[in-house]
Amino acid sequence: MKIVVLVKDVPDTWGERSLDPETGLTRRGDSDHVLDEINERAVEAALTHADAHPDAEVVVLSMAPDAGVPTLRKALAMGAHAAVHVVDDALRGADLSLTAEVLAAALRRIGFDLVVAGNLSTDGAGGALPAMLAEHLRVPHATSLSKLEIGDGEVSGTRATESATARVSAPLPAVISVTEALPDGRFPTFKGILAAKKKPYETLTLADLGLDADPARAPWSIMTAVAARPPRAAGTVIVDEGDAGERLAAFLVENRLV
Repeated sequence: MKIVVLVKDVPDTWGERSLDPETGLTRRGDSDHVLDEINERAVEAALTHADAHPDAEVVVLSMAPDAGVPTLRKALAMGAHAAVHVVDDALRGADLSLTAEVLAAALRRIGFDLVVAGNLSTDGAGGALPAMLAEHLRVPHATSLSKLEIGDGEVSGTRATESATARVSAPLPAVISVTEALPDGRFPTFKGILAAKKKPYETLTLADLGLDADPARAPWSIMTAVAARPPRAAGTVIVDEGDAGERLAAFLVENRLV
């Protein structure tokens, strides 16, 4: 079985994050970059299955600039068998639609039985990419799984809804996404870090995938305006002079809070 895990290089949530007002894109140089935590859990889920099934192969796939190499190397150090890195200057600022098209093309090239992704990235939080990929690939999908079971010819798990817990399953090949309810990713060992340097690492461009490399195609949707968040204004202070209750009620009504 070949399991492909989608991984993403994201700004560290503990660091400074801001938008470039000229481009509307994240200033990625403002903080350190890390492998998204939800992707660590996705890699862990795939590796756990591979630990119990020696014939399983785990490949990590990312669409990222050159700066994303350490992210893929970390996934290899965790235990993934190979990495595929899609990098092309024409993809700068790519939106979800273009990202899904490019990753789907890469997945067709790689081949897969199961694609595992996180349900939400910490930088974009779109949450739609796994379903979009399944549509491109014409395979079933099961998203936001809080428990996961990978079997022969089928993947299944549970999904929490507002009022219940749903049990879902899909025949392979399929695309799934997992939530933070799954176990944390394992820490890379020193042996794993050394081994990662010798594992297959393939770099692909849009031309390699047979896609149009015209920069005008990326992105399909654009940010039309962006502005810095205004500084927080001072709040309204109500001093009780016998009418505090009335003034508070009037404030709530005026601001449509009741």
